[in-house]
Amino acid sequence: MTTLVEPGTPALTDPAQLRAKENRLVELLRDMGRVIVAYSGGADSAYLAWAAKQALGEDAIAITADSASIPASHKRDAEAFARQFGIRHEYVETHEFENPDYVKNDLNRCFHCKDELFTVLEKIGRERGYSSIVYGVNKDDLGDYRPGQRAAKLHEVKAPLVDAGLTKPEIRELSRRAGLPTWDRPAAACLSSRIPYGTPVTIENVKTVEVGEEEVKALGFRQFRTRFHGELVRIEIAPEELPRALNLEIAGKLTAIFKRLGYKYVTLDLEGYRQGSLNEVLKVAR
Repeated sequence: MTTLVEPGTPALTDPAQLRAKENRLVELLRDMGRVIVAYSGGADSAYLAWAAKQALGEDAIAITADSASIPASHKRDAEAFARQFGIRHEYVETHEFENPDYVKNDLNRCFHCKDELFTVLEKIGRERGYSSIVYGVNKDDLGDYRPGQRAAKLHEVKAPLVDAGLTKPEIRELSRRAGLPTWDRPAAACLSSRIPYGTPVTIENVKTVEVGEEEVKALGFRQFRTRFHGELVRIEIAPEELPRALNLEIAGKLTAIFKRLGYKYVTLDLEGYRQGSLNEVLKVAR
């Protein structure tokens, strides 16, 4: 199996440079004192939580948002990873679905989500004496439209992966070398990212997305998204897996899954999976 590399990312640096970046990351974390890691369980935040454990031991804690926008399977995976590597871990409730500005799902939805999470983590930090909050944004993320980064700046949340100069492929490679099972985990995002801008985000529609994606996963697909368009679902599947989805038998199973969930139209996106495809409307608008 080879390391997954997201499109548009540079080649891996040589081993010496990679070790130097990891050493720099550990040094940055040690200088922070007691740290809260905003931990989703994806490849980046898992590696960051692991590195914080190496740097700070019990002075690092990973905290996962207990939100309807995070699939239950992702929460289970996050918990299992933390347990496997002895990382202090807990959940915290967030209430972004109670915020009308989040529910209306405009271009700032991600800001309101991260603003809620970081507000909660700040309160925990003050009460328990943690000096810093860190999150798993990496160097490659800086080129995409991510309003959550604005929330991080507002709350002075640190991005040590960026400060160490680490890209997504480098994080995957360092995770592989450390024996972390997340090294080749498919890219993940919250369920609300499946809802087009302007369509209200509700607990009901993200749960519909979650159930559908779990059933697609059960068919053996690994990297995919299901995009919610009201009565229509648009299924994006990684190009290397797309031929299997085009098989009539599998297409019939996909149709049955989403018809049961109440969709009237089930479509397969012939461009395949691409990260942030709902942001393509922003490029057109610009």
